Amino acid sequence: MNKILKKISLLLLACMVLSGCQNKASDGSTVYKTPVSNTSFMFDTVTTITLYSAKTEKDPEEIILDTFKMCKDLENKLSKTIETSDVSLINNSQGEPITVSSETAELINLSKKYYELSNGAFDITIAPLSEKWNFHNENPVPPSDDEISSLLKYVGMDFINIEGNVVTKLNPQTEIDLGGIAKGYIADKAAEYLISENITSALINFGGNVVTIGSKPDNTPFKIGVQKPFADTNEVLGAVSCENGTIVTSGTYERYFEYEGEKYHHILDPKTGKPSDSGLVSVTIEGIKSADADALSTSCFVLGLEKGLELIESLDGIEAVFVTEDGNIITTSNSTFEKV
Repeated sequence: MNKILKKISLLLLACMVLSGCQNKASDGSTVYKTPVSNTSFMFDTVTTITLYSAKTEKDPEEIILDTFKMCKDLENKLSKTIETSDVSLINNSQGEPITVSSETAELINLSKKYYELSNGAFDITIAPLSEKWNFHNENPVPPSDDEISSLLKYVGMDFINIEGNVVTKLNPQTEIDLGGIAKGYIADKAAEYLISENITSALINFGGNVVTIGSKPDNTPFKIGVQKPFADTNEVLGAVSCENGTIVTSGTYERYFEYEGEKYHHILDPKTGKPSDSGLVSVTIEGIKSADADALSTSCFVLGLEKGLELIESLDGIEAVFVTEDGNIITTSNSTFEKV
């Protein structure tokens, strides 16, 4: 929990400077004299929503609680660790067709899109290998090459067929895990809900998936810190600007273990079944939709610097910040990243 809280504090570093006496924003919104914030826990991470201004008289605390309820409902459909979820039903289906919610179907289709776009670098069927690596274990041990090889034959989105809301596994042993994209998707849905409730300035942090609604009440963009990998203290490399958008980072420092003098991080390469050896330690994506940024941060990390840059430069409205193992920082053409 301490690592998660540390990450959140880093991502929010230098985000907001608000005037306590301000009452109205330039768009006529009411600015809360004190930002209204609340925290929950879902998808194995601390989730915080902070509201700064709105065009509504509705109690902001109530709006946040309603947002969390909606997010929990989505988690109950999308989480691999919840026995009654759509994902668990698919994984336990032994190849029988499973009818899922529209949200689950939408997310699987989006995952297929990024599987194809990344040439397999993003793959939700990596689930059996993620389980075998078991980064949540107190004393994890790397699986053997034979164990990895035995599971790789079940990996690949070609094993997942989806027609409408019906999902069928073409290999009964294949399993999916939407954890690499679901946080971003739920964060997007939270933003949509808050906007529907006439919130005009807000910050949503789903354990590193940051989504902003509008700008700060003073009309300047939010500034989101990019963490310095493996730093002992709350250090950042710099910050990116974000207004009505999202910032998502994938990094080796987020979850890893050491075994016999070697570090093993949690971002697996679907082609090898092992932690990606791409020469990167973190990738930060600047975009509009957090689900897209979620998938792209993982994709680019696995692809490596050259192919990752090529992918991002080919996409409209997406920018990236790459940090290499030797400490170099490389950004795409129109990134807003500024070093500290």
